[in-house]
Amino acid sequence: MTAARGFPAFGPQRAGARFATSWWGRAWVKAMEDTSLDQVLLRRGRAYAKSGQLGPITVSPGRIAAVAENDYDTVVRVEQLTDAAWERFLDQVAAKARHIAALLDRDMPHDLVEAAQDAAVPLLPAVGDLEPHCSCPDWGHPCEHAAALCYQASWLLDADPFVLLLMRGRGQNELIEALQQRDIPEAQPAGVPVAEAFALGTPPLPGPPPYDVAFTPPALEPGPGGDSGIDVAALSVLAASAASRARELLLSGRLPRHTEYQDRVRLA
Repeated sequence: MTAARGFPAFGPQRAGARFATSWWGRAWVKAMEDTSLDQVLLRRGRAYAKSGQLGPITVSPGRIAAVAENDYDTVVRVEQLTDAAWERFLDQVAAKARHIAALLDRDMPHDLVEAAQDAAVPLLPAVGDLEPHCSCPDWGHPCEHAAALCYQASWLLDADPFVLLLMRGRGQNELIEALQQRDIPEAQPAGVPVAEAFALGTPPLPGPPPYDVAFTPPALEPGPGGDSGIDVAALSVLAASAASRARELLLSGRLPRHTEYQDRVRLA
C-alpha cells in the first residue's frame, strides 16, 4: 500500500491570501464549493483555513485528514481509481515524454488531464466526488472545518500535483516505478543539432542583378482623400535615388560615396 504523506500545519495567513493559484487547484476548490449547501459555512471555512488553527494534514489514498480545534477529526474522502483506470492513465503519461517531465516539474498539463478524461480516467474531482466528514456537531456539508481542510489542500495541490494522484490511490514513487516498466518515448530535441548545421556549409548567394538594367520606379499616386500636401514627383525622385544607392551597395559591398549635405537634402 502507498505510504501516507504528512504536511505541517499552515500558520496564520494574511487576510488577502489566495487559495488555489494553479488551474488544477482551482478545479479542486470548485468541486468542493459546488457541492456545498451553505455559502455561510464556506465563508467561515475560508476564514478558518487562514486562521492557522487547523492541525497538520495527512494525505493518503482516498482521503485527506486533519485535526481541528477541540480535537475534531476532519476527513475528506476522494474516490480512488481502479487498477484498470491506473493502467489507462499510465498509458497516457508514457505516450509523451514531456508529460513525465511536467509532472516531475510539479506541473499538471492540460492535455494530460484531457487525454486521461478521454480514457475514462477522471483525475480532477467533480461535483459530488468529495465526501467531507467531521466529528464536530455542525451538520453542514461541508462544515467549516472540512471546508477549511479542502481550502488548505488546494495549497498542497498547487505545490505538488502528485498530492492529487496520491488521493486518487497512488504516490509518486509507485507511479515512477510503474512508468519505468513501460517503453517511454525518447524526447526529440527541437531543431537541428549545431554540428549538423555547420557541416552543411554556407550555400552560395544569388548573383547581383545586372547593373545595366534600367530601374523604373513604380508610379506614385495621391492616396484617398486627394491632395495630402506631399509632392508626389519629389517623392518619386527620392525613391529612385534610394533604390539606386541600394543597388550600388549590393554590387560593391560598400556604401556609395556621399556627403552629409546630400543626406540632409534627402531627409528634407
